[in-house]
Amino acid sequence: MSVRRLLTAAASAALMTGVAQAQEYRVSFDNAVHHEAQVSVTYRDVGSGPVRFQMSRSSPGRYAIHEFAKNVYSVSAVDGRGRDLTIDRTDPYGWTVPGHDGTVTLSYTLFADRSDGTYAQIDATHAHLNMPATLAWATGFDDRPVEIVFKPYDDSWKVATQLEPGPDPFTFAAPNLQYLMDSPVELSNHMVRQWTVDDAGVPRTLRLAVHHAGTEEEMDVFAERAKKVVDAQIAVFGDAPDFDFGTYTFIADYLPYVNGDGMEHRNSTVINNTRSFKEADFAQIGTLSHEFFHAWNVERIRPAELEPFDFTRANATPSLWFAEGFTNYYGPLTIRRAGVSTVDRFLADIGNQVNGVSNASGRRYGSPQEMSLRAPFVDAATAIDPVNDNIFVSYYPYGAVIALGLDLTLRQRFPGVTLDDLMRRMWQTHGITERAYRPEDLQTALTQVTGDAAFAEDFFARMIRGRDLPDFAPLLAQAGVSMEPVNPDAAWAGAARLPATGAPIIGGAVAPGTPLYEAGLDRGDQIVALGETEIDDQAGWIAALAAAKPGDDLPIRFLQRGVERSATLHLVADPSFRLVRMEADGEAITPAQQAFRDAWLGVPKE
Repeated sequence: MSVRRLLTAAASAALMTGVAQAQEYRVSFDNAVHHEAQVSVTYRDVGSGPVRFQMSRSSPGRYAIHEFAKNVYSVSAVDGRGRDLTIDRTDPYGWTVPGHDGTVTLSYTLFADRSDGTYAQIDATHAHLNMPATLAWATGFDDRPVEIVFKPYDDSWKVATQLEPGPDPFTFAAPNLQYLMDSPVELSNHMVRQWTVDDAGVPRTLRLAVHHAGTEEEMDVFAERAKKVVDAQIAVFGDAPDFDFGTYTFIADYLPYVNGDGMEHRNSTVINNTRSFKEADFAQIGTLSHEFFHAWNVERIRPAELEPFDFTRANATPSLWFAEGFTNYYGPLTIRRAGVSTVDRFLADIGNQVNGVSNASGRRYGSPQEMSLRAPFVDAATAIDPVNDNIFVSYYPYGAVIALGLDLTLRQRFPGVTLDDLMRRMWQTHGITERAYRPEDLQTALTQVTGDAAFAEDFFARMIRGRDLPDFAPLLAQAGVSMEPVNPDAAWAGAARLPATGAPIIGGAVAPGTPLYEAGLDRGDQIVALGETEIDDQAGWIAALAAAKPGDDLPIRFLQRGVERSATLHLVADPSFRLVRMEADGEAITPAQQAFRDAWLGVPKE
């Protein structure tokens, strides 16, 4: 059983009545204008030994290390009678109280000024709290129930969270540390819309809490779109999750001073965007769709390596291609099926991912499983030494492209079987039961839905443990979709990032196999001339390439770490492509192709 499961109703009630010994938090925001909170936590009946407090080093939904202790200071401790206690600090991550009377209260100041799914932000407009970035905890007491009380900075503030509501609007509970740390909180004067969905006769409440500067009418438009996406995703699984406390909460900040992000949690999600609904044309629905799909895929259909979550280290799994990548496929797909976007928009989205992964040099260095295990090095991780960008393909698009190929292959080879069937099988065997899965369980599920063990073994061997991609052209043709070159007659040297103005210095990695790479150019090199044309800036480089054609061999001169070098640049055709409806190019499609497309993408009104 998952350690993230809730207490029994009796235990939860005991927490609220004070019978159970709780981890008792108090959080206030008197100095919010300077991004500070005052936090205290009390533990009772802790025995006579030293009590170790610490801040988390990782956060649910993130796969890298984030040193949250760096923003904690002015730490003090008292015992049950309010007497000051000695604090020992021997490492950067926590504090030890060696002597006490069985009760210890730790107090500290928290600085927080980044609003996203990982960190926290406090100011006069809101307190946006990711709990691992906010709350210290004492080791050895993880299973104790939690009480947390907030003192708002502003009288207009209210609370949006998946925590269990308490006896007043600012008191909440959690069954244990795992649930607490997975429960973000937004305190602000936000707008709220809520509705229910029917889950086999049981109502489940969806709540949309948006802190923004937009209008009530814009909020209504977004809520209506959210309702349609929620319904489309429930249709994929044929079942809504049994949300704890009966409610799922979308916690959204759409403000110029936040950081764009999305982060899934068991019964809620954080969605941030710097643009308003009007500025983004409601594009935030894309993040909402992706994160809500996680309520099934990753929160309940959960990789074994993430269960329980360890807050002291990076948490990694070889299955992010499925947990994140397949979610990245279903995000835009269910928006399309909900009628909130068009076929062309969906094809543009998934087409960009197919193009990017197909042409990515990183695939030669690892499979989807390998890329999943590299997550701690790339998931918002920071380092000052340069890395080889060529060796990584994000498991988000990599998994989405695999999902697309598998979906189309299942529809082609196994009549009546789709990727939805695989997701439902995983939901039935691992989601509803909350039995964490390993990679071999995914292969077993594919065998079960196809009835073909050889097919499942071949798929996993070649495309999950290996680096193959499906042959997309014939698969897409079933739906009347073609792969169209973007610039078939354009000469191409490689995707070199040059500054818009100034000297044409390559700013990013040069991918293996590209003409620039084969000619010996690399990051930091300055292009001096191509053929007879002197290159002074990006515009000159673009013009020189436009005057050439695929197959041309041109001399190139460049400065490499102070030395001018010469080479021959063999230009090729631009490999980029896009996905388009065949009829958009004037080609008629058959009734069979239209039926296939409708079954795949749905037929709501355009």
